[in-house]
Amino acid sequence: MHRFTGPRYQRVASEAPESARGSVLPGGEEEDDKASDNDFLDLPDFEEGIKDDDPVKSTLRGRKGKQRALGPPGAEKRFWFQRSKASYDPGAIATQPSVFDDLDTLEEYRPPEEWENIHRFDPDERWTWGEEHNLIRKIDRRIMIFAAVMFMALELDRSNISQALTDNFLEDLGMNTNDYNLGNTAFKLAFLCAELPSQLVAKWIGPDIWIPTQMAVWSIVGSAQYYLKGRTSFLVCRALLGMLQGGFIPEIILYLSYFYKHHELSLRLGFFWTASTLADVLGAFLAFGILHMRGVEGQSGWRWLFLIEGLLTLIVGLFAYVLMPSSPTTTSGWFRGQKGWFTEREEKIMVNRIIREDPSKSSMHNREPLTPKLLWQSIKDFDLWPIYILGLSFQTPMSTPSNYLTLSLKGLGFGTFKTNLLVIPSKVFHVIAMLGLTYAGEVFGELTFTALIGQIWAFPFLLFINLFDINEINKWLAWIVMTILLSYPNAHPIQVGWNSRNSNTVRSRTVSAALYNMCVQTSGIIAANIYQADDAPRYKRGNHILLSILVLNIFLYLGTKLYYVKRNAYRERVWGAMSAEERLQYLATTSDEGNKRLDFRFTH
Repeated sequence: MHRFTGPRYQRVASEAPESARGSVLPGGEEEDDKASDNDFLDLPDFEEGIKDDDPVKSTLRGRKGKQRALGPPGAEKRFWFQRSKASYDPGAIATQPSVFDDLDTLEEYRPPEEWENIHRFDPDERWTWGEEHNLIRKIDRRIMIFAAVMFMALELDRSNISQALTDNFLEDLGMNTNDYNLGNTAFKLAFLCAELPSQLVAKWIGPDIWIPTQMAVWSIVGSAQYYLKGRTSFLVCRALLGMLQGGFIPEIILYLSYFYKHHELSLRLGFFWTASTLADVLGAFLAFGILHMRGVEGQSGWRWLFLIEGLLTLIVGLFAYVLMPSSPTTTSGWFRGQKGWFTEREEKIMVNRIIREDPSKSSMHNREPLTPKLLWQSIKDFDLWPIYILGLSFQTPMSTPSNYLTLSLKGLGFGTFKTNLLVIPSKVFHVIAMLGLTYAGEVFGELTFTALIGQIWAFPFLLFINLFDINEINKWLAWIVMTILLSYPNAHPIQVGWNSRNSNTVRSRTVSAALYNMCVQTSGIIAANIYQADDAPRYKRGNHILLSILVLNIFLYLGTKLYYVKRNAYRERVWGAMSAEERLQYLATTSDEGNKRLDFRFTH
């Protein structure tokens, strides 16, 4: 955060009733003789009924010493099952203590005037839990649901390659499984190369413009796969699709962080990837019907699959242009209504609850580009590298069997249409396990060991396919083993939110999201090349590699835990050794930003 030396706080003139407004001095403060306790008539007085010795009562600054009560720290009932009538009071104060409540730190964390939400920033704003939770539900309806729909549309058009495989796709184009691996590699490599540039473009022109553009162009290229003629055209299309999707997920994550607190974002990312899995389930049902069109106009069923699902993505992409507001305070528009989606009161709550939890979210405005210097500072942030390293390998042991699931089932003797239906159970169970894992991470406040569960889950099943040839056992037993393996609880939502929390600035969060996703895509390239044609059909060598990577992952998670524990312990010793005056001096003069600040602690 930058240090701001302007006036401590100046209320926007339109926020106060006319009788309460005084003339403004050059320094920005109203004259004392024209200010009174009625300055805050537009804010509810939460002090009634609070006793002087109540630990909840705050000694906040306010004009003429007016006090403002805050909610007790940690009083939030984060999950619906915690909000019983006995323990949840929707009328209680929700505003949590923050650096903005202290005169000594307020100026050090004040948002800059360029921040798009500055007109709604108010350190004196107070609201109740009932108001906040109602607002969160409204944000879910207006923002989160459509974000999930966009991801579903993109995933539907991205994953249809696996359904196409069941309709003699490789045979029609004169290709083999190595060509298929090369196509997946081209997709991932192009995705990887475009990840960071795409994220930088989104930060420059805004995700509300760039994301719909990506979707629209992607859908056109996806539909063009109808005209594939052979290996070369297949590889070109896969590379173009990868390039167009690069940066999409980090852009959405950064966009959602404008509206949600950290723990809220982690849970919603769980539902976000649930939407992806639901798209796979929907895609299987659609494929079951569309692939029956084989022979229509003399074309293969997979050609109709690419064309129809590409058009569906295009429709969603066009709607995205008018359904994605650029920020919480800019939701008005010709399609969204001139008054916007949120009232002035709701905008104040949205802005202040987010900024109070994480003041770094105002460090850059939503259309501010990253300079090469800031980019380099983010890339060399070694404190995020442990999470990047996890991204390189944590999904690989399960991704390779998943890529080959439809081919494996056909090889076991299941027909085209039955194969597409048999992949559905693993998708459904995967969703349930992933959501359960994400909730567990937030409920217990433990990220590393919770994320590790997915590796432990997969271990016995990978060991089984190493010891036994699934092509020689009963095909239904083989299907059960593969289904349970691919139902593993994916830690991806946890780790994306974990990476965002430990970034602690918009600049770093923008780059780190892209770098983490680049690592994940690199793991996809590795996974796409572990099974080779000369190792088919058992893939004995490939399965040995997958089991070895999984064992390595267990040690990587333990090492990550140890690293962050040690980093926090070091900072605690340094910070604890400083006097109160030294801490204030540090806050006022430090050039440290984001997760480099001594008062920041890494989550793990």
